[in-house]
Amino acid sequence: MRHSLTASLAFFALAAPALASSDGAWEEFAADVKKKCLDAAEPMIEKAAIAVDPFGSERFGLAVLSGKAKGGDATVSHICVYDKQAQTVEIGSELTADTISVTIPKN
Repeated sequence: MRHSLTASLAFFALAAPALASSDGAWEEFAADVKKKCLDAAEPMIEKAAIAVDPFGSERFGLAVLSGKAKGGDATVSHICVYDKQAQTVEIGSELTADTISVTIPKN
């Protein structure tokens, strides 16, 4: 019994680093969130600026997009949610400047 407990603990101790994602994997994740969110927001925002949470939550990637509303003069923002499992995005409703003020630095 003692040997199996020791073996189990050793297994989990060695496996833990494998659960952490590499920097390259997080960069690929953020790039996918950025591309899919920008594509989804294209019908709503002209030349959208985007800020991507580099890791997101446990289940979702998160981003904020901001820019000039298509067909209008107002600056608007949208929240983009990326489902990590399905690798799909959903865009939240339009948030105007009187609701939220977002400044995204140009890259």
